[in-house]
Amino acid sequence: MAAFSKKEEEGISSYYNNKTTVIQEARPRKCRALLTRIVYLLYIGENLGTQEATSLFFGTTKLFQHKDSALRQMVYLSIKELAVSAEDVIMVTSSIMKDMQPNSEVIYRPNAIRALCRIIDPSMVQGVERFFKAAIVDRTPSISSAALVSSYHLFPFAKDVVKRWVNEAQEAVNAKSSANFFGSTSPGSYLGFGSSSSMNSGYQPMPSTSYIVQYHALGLLYLIRRQDRMAVTKMIQQLGGGKSGSGTPLKNPMALCMLIRYAARVVEEDPNVQRQMLDLLEGWLRHKSDMVNFEAARVICEMKNVPSTQLTKSIAVLQLFLSSPKPTLKFAAARTLASLALTHPTSVATCNVDLENLISDTNRGVATYAITTLLKTGNEASVDRLMKQITGFMSEISDEFKVIIVDAIRSLCLKFPAKHASMLGFLSGVLRDEGGYDFKRAVVEAIFDMIKYIRESKEQALSHLCEFIEDCEFTKLSVRILHLLGIEGPKAPQPSKYIRFIYNRVVLENATVRAAAVGSLAKFGIIDDVKLKKSIGVLLNRCLDDVDDEVRDRAALYLKVIEERRLAETYVKDDSVLSLSALESKLVAYMKDADAADQPFDVSSVPKVSREQAAQEAARPSSLDTIGTPVTRTETPAPPPQSAEETQSAFIQRLSQVPELANYGAVINSSKPVQLTEKETEYQVSCVKHVFREHIVFQFNVSNTMPDTILEQVSVIMQPPDDSGLAEDFIIPVPSLSSANSPGVVYVSFTRDAPEEYVTASFQCGLKFISKEVDPATGEPEADGYEDEYQLEEVELAAGGDYIIPSYSNFASEWDRLRTGASITETFTLSSMESIKAACDSIVELLKMEPLGGSQNPAAGTTVHTLQLSGLLTGGGGKILARCRMTYSRGEGVTLEVGVRGEKVEGCQLVITAIGG
Repeated sequence: MAAFSKKEEEGISSYYNNKTTVIQEARPRKCRALLTRIVYLLYIGENLGTQEATSLFFGTTKLFQHKDSALRQMVYLSIKELAVSAEDVIMVTSSIMKDMQPNSEVIYRPNAIRALCRIIDPSMVQGVERFFKAAIVDRTPSISSAALVSSYHLFPFAKDVVKRWVNEAQEAVNAKSSANFFGSTSPGSYLGFGSSSSMNSGYQPMPSTSYIVQYHALGLLYLIRRQDRMAVTKMIQQLGGGKSGSGTPLKNPMALCMLIRYAARVVEEDPNVQRQMLDLLEGWLRHKSDMVNFEAARVICEMKNVPSTQLTKSIAVLQLFLSSPKPTLKFAAARTLASLALTHPTSVATCNVDLENLISDTNRGVATYAITTLLKTGNEASVDRLMKQITGFMSEISDEFKVIIVDAIRSLCLKFPAKHASMLGFLSGVLRDEGGYDFKRAVVEAIFDMIKYIRESKEQALSHLCEFIEDCEFTKLSVRILHLLGIEGPKAPQPSKYIRFIYNRVVLENATVRAAAVGSLAKFGIIDDVKLKKSIGVLLNRCLDDVDDEVRDRAALYLKVIEERRLAETYVKDDSVLSLSALESKLVAYMKDADAADQPFDVSSVPKVSREQAAQEAARPSSLDTIGTPVTRTETPAPPPQSAEETQSAFIQRLSQVPELANYGAVINSSKPVQLTEKETEYQVSCVKHVFREHIVFQFNVSNTMPDTILEQVSVIMQPPDDSGLAEDFIIPVPSLSSANSPGVVYVSFTRDAPEEYVTASFQCGLKFISKEVDPATGEPEADGYEDEYQLEEVELAAGGDYIIPSYSNFASEWDRLRTGASITETFTLSSMESIKAACDSIVELLKMEPLGGSQNPAAGTTVHTLQLSGLLTGGGGKILARCRMTYSRGEGVTLEVGVRGEKVEGCQLVITAIGG
């Protein structure tokens, strides 16, 4: 034993005392450590200057010839990251390509491929095409995956070259087994790749059991074919394996999940293939992988317009996952069912027993989704029991899950209004608990909804909010609650009981909250109660000594205006503001119109919006510069739809560039674009109507989607009715229109015979053009073409949207103000309407007026309702209000009494004519 220890000590001593060994190992380790630190700095966002990055880049390349494999791999990783900032990186191409050769070691080739795609110029891709094609079908999975991922990154810069690799990518997808595709080292490998390197280096690639190459190859295939929906559909059907899913060549679960997501995208773009895709998805529900089962079930549940009968199998799969021992499966299934319960609560109700068992689950995320799903699917009798269970674990979950529960209760309040007392008690309780801003805001929003939609809960809910602001640490919430108290408090049976809570905020809070409290107090001062009005005056006088100028100014203003009823109606009671985008467009038109300079600007022509609408408009990103101009079709999300007011400035700017329309004057109104063709057609046309004082101009945005065809002399032929009162002036055609410069704009101008009249008419329209084929060799159109016509949908010149635009107002005060103006009342029978809600939707859609006070949403099952609408008549026609009283009886439909008041009788008649047809 002693001898053995002696020998062991001698061996250790000789190892550490060998200078050559220490130096040889120290250098690679030190280099690897330095390179690791460099890469780490780049990963955490540290920016290197161009000179620094270039010096490091070429310093790193000196280690190319080192024999240490770990260091070489670190060199490639560093090169990849530094290539973004360094200069002249293309100089190392030849060194990298040496490691891509068949006789190089297998361990280096994947790293070389990944580095090469970062440094080569797009024009050089064709020169390395042979290497990439061979690497994609290589038998070593690491090489094949590296080539596929690199091809994916090269595609945006060299689309035409990478598209030629589709056959190799298809071959990689269709790998039969790991034995004959990945792990073989036979000499007869493709182009000699794989086997020779293994034999030379002694490195033997491990047989792959994950088939990860299929995942990467499928991603590349979709990238190449994604612009061709038919090719993508065919690829999904070929790789899907039929209705049972057993015939699919895909062995990798992630590849199958990716294929399922591609199928979902195809269904979203083309609902006509939903049936055949559903058959494939249902086959994947029986796959041996839980990942694939869940992905298929999730996609079916999230599919639009899927019938309840088609959800049975996917819900059954999710129900099985609810009892799985794996927490991730339980969480995923519960979350999917919670989302599905919003649209198909009856179908999800079959899982209620399993969901109730999860309420006590140790994973509180699973328990949260389980109980929110039960809230959506349960009946009125189970509400109280669920509320007690929720109260038990609210303190054990994070704010994120608390918000989910509060949102579920918020929707439950509207579903079962009779249970508002217990739900309001729960919300007021959690409002007093500890929590962040998002959680408290969700609770406050839920109470706001109860005040708005459940009248019986209003007084109790306001009391809870008053107690909350006594100890509220969030300024935004305090301001919102004070604003609500100013609106709802004066309408309460005892408005004076809220004044104490509001004035406390003037004494105890910061300047922002104090200013909001002053505004709320002023709203109580316009009540017809002399004693209360005097008390409000005393409180506002005390605010004149505030240290903040905003609070003092508000107090002084309100003290003045509450003494005069007319001023109070305008500055205190009226909650509307001018639409800023509409005001801008009107001012631009006013400044450009030389004839308008002699008269003052007419503010009454600018539509008003509520403060909520103004906030939404300010938050929406502007997209004015995208209207009527060619755009690059990318996969970026579509911008939010813009309002007619927001697009007005862009229309004015575009029209001012047309010489033929220069003397038409200011644009009175421009409508929203109306689509005249289907999205799938080869020619896509939309129409925008521009109303001038003496003219009407129709703007047709025409797109040619066929790359092999050019349209010349493109125009739109419009046929108005004989008695329309419009005479055609001219047509401005598009000289040449290809898919590259689409859309082009065609203008058709008409003169109004009687400018003071509001003409409504329906126009038959046809697209007329000369079609010419494009020579694929030269890219030039052929000399000879043929005339063709394409029928479009009819264009309606209607009251709503063309002559009447929505404008917010205080209905009661405006209706009273217009009692001496023009007024018309008519009664109609809407026998085809099946409910009051359907009638409200139809009237709002027809007149395009602003519904006020939530009157567009009648209570479910009601048979009597009043819809209040407000709008502006373009061209200085002033305000128009419509009061639509409706009664519903089964079998007879809706009886409608429309009362219209306005500043001009023409506007009132326009509304009645629009409804009467």
